[in-house]
Amino acid sequence: MTNSSQSAPFTSQQGLAPKLTGLRYAPRWFGGVMCYMVFGLGGLLSSLTILPVLRYWPGSKQARIARVQRTVSLMFKGFVTMLTAVGIIKVSTHNLHVLQQARGNIIIANHPTLVDVVVLISLMPNAGCIVKQALWHNPFIRGVLSSVGYIPNRSANLLLQDCKQVLNRDTNLVIFPEGTRTLVGSVINQFARGAANIAIRTQSNILPVVLRTDVPGLTKQESWFQIPRQTINMSVEVADSVLQHDNEITQGNEAKMARKLTRDLQQFYLNTLSTTIDSHTDKKQKNELTQPN
Repeated sequence: MTNSSQSAPFTSQQGLAPKLTGLRYAPRWFGGVMCYMVFGLGGLLSSLTILPVLRYWPGSKQARIARVQRTVSLMFKGFVTMLTAVGIIKVSTHNLHVLQQARGNIIIANHPTLVDVVVLISLMPNAGCIVKQALWHNPFIRGVLSSVGYIPNRSANLLLQDCKQVLNRDTNLVIFPEGTRTLVGSVINQFARGAANIAIRTQSNILPVVLRTDVPGLTKQESWFQIPRQTINMSVEVADSVLQHDNEITQGNEAKMARKLTRDLQQFYLNTLSTTIDSHTDKKQKNELTQPN
């Protein structure tokens, strides 16, 4: 995995990875399944051992949660390294320093693969996310979720309170506005207004991240054990700056502003993902996110 903030995203000039068939695919499949097994067992063991120790080690609540978040980020980085070693995914980054320096921002991204959240959290030492309530009943990751201070997706009012608390302690909140992985054949799914509503009602800034992949794999239409036959080159492209909340938003027009912000964000991703990066010109993206008025 490339960690340098200077590393360039892959471009149309690069060739696709070869597609493995027959016996050549067997090591890839076994390697991928082993990665998932290590991830599940690692989550269970860490939730029973190191994470509780870090969580209850002396210090303020914020310091304890920050320790666990850094540890989970390192664990996820190790998992991404394993996926890279067996040839499932190869990650490159652009403007990574902006992401690593972000504090208390809402990090939004499109959602092409199963491992998007793992990749993003592996690149940030202070990340949180909203997870399905059903996952809190999963013995493999329940302890991890509790220790790291992630947010269960419950009623709107409680969710908003949880998000505000997380953002106020300088944790970045990762949200995928698509809600689920992008359907194969689509640029993105229709954006939901959740991220925009949270940003507006907590007066938080948004930092867009574009995840660009060159071949489909680990998609919504595939089971977890359908290991990609081609290496997925993923470019993590971080915006140059955050989208600041509108100070003119007043009580009563939040819903209207959330709709507008959602449309702007969706159009930004449509434009950006439809644009091919030219490695020879090394120019910035022409399509910039329009700030709400």
